[in-house]
Amino acid sequence: MDWVHDRKVLPLPGATFGRLIEIDDAETFTSAVEGAPDVLPALLCEAGGLLVLKGMGAISGHPEILVRLSHPFGSEVEDYALTSNRHNLLHPASTRIIRISNRPPMNFEPPEPPNPPRTEDGELPVRFPHRRGWHTDQSFRRPPPDISLFYAHEPAPRDQGQTLYADGTGAWERLDDDLAAIAENLVGIHVAPFKGHGEDDVRDGREPHALNERDGPQPQPVVRVHPVSGRKALYLCEREQMDWIHGPFAGMEPGVHGEAAQLLYRLMHHFTQPALTYAHHWDQGDLVIYDNRCTIHSATWFDAAKHNRDMWRTTVWGNPGPFYEGESRSWEGDAVRG
Repeated sequence: MDWVHDRKVLPLPGATFGRLIEIDDAETFTSAVEGAPDVLPALLCEAGGLLVLKGMGAISGHPEILVRLSHPFGSEVEDYALTSNRHNLLHPASTRIIRISNRPPMNFEPPEPPNPPRTEDGELPVRFPHRRGWHTDQSFRRPPPDISLFYAHEPAPRDQGQTLYADGTGAWERLDDDLAAIAENLVGIHVAPFKGHGEDDVRDGREPHALNERDGPQPQPVVRVHPVSGRKALYLCEREQMDWIHGPFAGMEPGVHGEAAQLLYRLMHHFTQPALTYAHHWDQGDLVIYDNRCTIHSATWFDAAKHNRDMWRTTVWGNPGPFYEGESRSWEGDAVRG
């Protein structure tokens, strides 16, 4: 597959992980990937779990290209009609694509801007807790998904609506020995967002919602071993996707004021240091492929009163690693089937 070896696969500017791939023709590229399906997943692994593909605008007119590109990354491309109760997000062309958009019927509002909106040196804030909302896709399910593909059909202006990514492998490898020894034995308690179990809701004393198999809570190791690379990575969320009623960590005092909360803040502050993050400023036709097993990400604010943003996503399952071996899927219980 010649494109792997030529100048079009480049280091990702401004990042210590990831690769940039410049695509001349999306259909030709997709056919090449299908002809050698092991190559792109191998490149993703080599790149530390993040690929940025430029020039994939043909997906807008042919959404099936996004699904076709998803198949090499695992045995199953998620069918959201079967796994999600948010059917307003389903793409009309394929139930394997969801739309993350402020347009109706999705009505997905952007996060609030950080306070202050810029760092002291004028940069976009990335580091927790100045930046909030860091998570990995569907960590509230067991096993969680492996890979996500995120496509810019209609991005916000480049100075708004960026997506931030952080390197879990680099974060693990930069932990000091004492904190690494603690983290390696931790189990995080993850829950679906906006169910009243998030940090803000618990802090404000709001009544939690009832949960079903789709929502969690689910225990996840804070340190995962990547099943392909064999490298360890931090696996952690904050704010909405950790269960602040029962967690955030198993076996420690739960809630927002205890030792577990302090430890999560310490780990997330380390995880999201600028040297381990990348901010993607979207152009129409960009496709970002990220490995949920070793990266986290965060959305950023855009002015939804003036601009629309319409992003398409697929998720892929199939190789979560030996920690989950032999488990049935947490979301396929009676409440979901019935």
